[in-house]
Amino acid sequence: MQEKYTLQMKNIEKEYFGNKVLKSVNLSVKPGEIHALLGENGAGKSTLMNILFGMPVIHSTGGFSGEVFFDGEKVDIKSPKEAMNRGIGMVHQEFMLVPGFTLAENIKLNREITKQNLFSRLFGKTGQNLKSLDYKMMNRDSRKALDTLGINIEEWVKIAGLPVGYMQFVEIAREIDKRNIKFLVFDEPTAVLTESEADNLISAMKRLADSGIAILFITHRLDEVMQAADNITILRDGEVVATRKKEETDVMELAELMVGRKIKLVNKSEDELNIEDRKTILSARNLIVNMPGEKVKGIDLEVKEGEILGIGGLAGQGKIGIANGIMGLYESKGEVFIKGEKLELNNTPKALKSGLAFLSEDRRGVGLLLESSIETNIAITSMQIKGNYLKKFGPITQIDRKLVRRHAIKMIKDLDIRCTGPQQTTGRLSGGNQQKVCIARALTLEPDILFVSEPTRGIDIGAKKLVLDLLVKLNKELGMTIIMTSSELAELRAICNRIAIISEGKIEGILKPTDSDADFGLMMAGQYRKIRSKEAL
Repeated sequence: MQEKYTLQMKNIEKEYFGNKVLKSVNLSVKPGEIHALLGENGAGKSTLMNILFGMPVIHSTGGFSGEVFFDGEKVDIKSPKEAMNRGIGMVHQEFMLVPGFTLAENIKLNREITKQNLFSRLFGKTGQNLKSLDYKMMNRDSRKALDTLGINIEEWVKIAGLPVGYMQFVEIAREIDKRNIKFLVFDEPTAVLTESEADNLISAMKRLADSGIAILFITHRLDEVMQAADNITILRDGEVVATRKKEETDVMELAELMVGRKIKLVNKSEDELNIEDRKTILSARNLIVNMPGEKVKGIDLEVKEGEILGIGGLAGQGKIGIANGIMGLYESKGEVFIKGEKLELNNTPKALKSGLAFLSEDRRGVGLLLESSIETNIAITSMQIKGNYLKKFGPITQIDRKLVRRHAIKMIKDLDIRCTGPQQTTGRLSGGNQQKVCIARALTLEPDILFVSEPTRGIDIGAKKLVLDLLVKLNKELGMTIIMTSSELAELRAICNRIAIISEGKIEGILKPTDSDADFGLMMAGQYRKIRSKEAL
């Protein structure tokens, strides 16, 4: 007898502007099954879900190839509304709740139950929009959904002021209240929950699965995968690298499958990787950064002179916040020392004057003046912070155009910036060459420490190699200390001396690039200390 599946995605492939992000992906989920989907940031999970939900970004970029079957029927879902009408729901990481509404009003939003009143009866057919909300029925349905999740808070309470854990359960209650729901995607649903709340959620997921609803559980918490899932699919670089039954695997294997790949070190000998005897050039003590979505919750970190230190971790765990906080772009607390001198936090000019330079992850929004020339972009920060490339005539200060031009031409040559000349508008360059302009501007400051955040984001594979090779060259030839934050673990392992993995705003641990895939996977999942301490007992 042929097995019945709620969802089958067969040979799914997707390209964005020549870059293949999904490669012949197959995923099958049965009714009543909890199927976990694992993978690093950039593995292809979000793109796969965008295809399932018919998101506009898929159709506006050439569609996809492959087949999607839902409830045994081949479908071509064109919009999220069509997906919802077919019985597909999603519990998002980001809350989509109205703070001033009650739990019941949020659960029933856009699916309100109405009843007749005097005015709607008086105006007959034309008075249908005058009906009243049937709060009694709405509260009853909401109570049923909340009880399914084991939440005992009253349905008439307003969302504003509720703990984030309760907000997450309201998001889930809204999905399970839908009458036709057959398939639910849980996207990192436990990220904001306490351990006990996460246990309650997993129990609720199992009750939903027992009722016949198919569940796709997207998470990076491997212990929760082993607790909740029946089957597990692991994506890496847009491909399915393994599908396992829960009883056939363990946390160690999942960690290794999630991050494992061939790593080619870029000219790093064992002597170069060993930097323990070098002087400390930067130290942070109890650093707290209030960067929305990337909060840092008290880290201690020492950076050695002349090393390339990598900072990795999953999205939203705090890795991006470290450089942004030290550079004064977001409110920070704690202590940071540069060459033994205490840095004044929350002051970007002081950070730059202290020998720091920063390549932001937001290249186009923060890193560049897109409407200005290459030469202006390269020189402008040095003008502002150090007063370079300026000439004075008494009280009048002017830009030294000849000096700016001469320096820009040198940088264009040294960094191989592909352009028509120093006067070309920066916004007209390719992503890789824009990144090189950012690097040129940072080098013009002659920094002791270069912070580089997501340096290869949004650039093609050839340009990625050029940028990484350039960072290694700066480190080797100029002895520059580089702190590189990246979602690309393979790139960090390729060029760094050490890699600090951030989980839930804290440092989970620091590894060498040659350490095992399993250790990296466990740290990315925030499970390293828990698993290793159990093994030590």
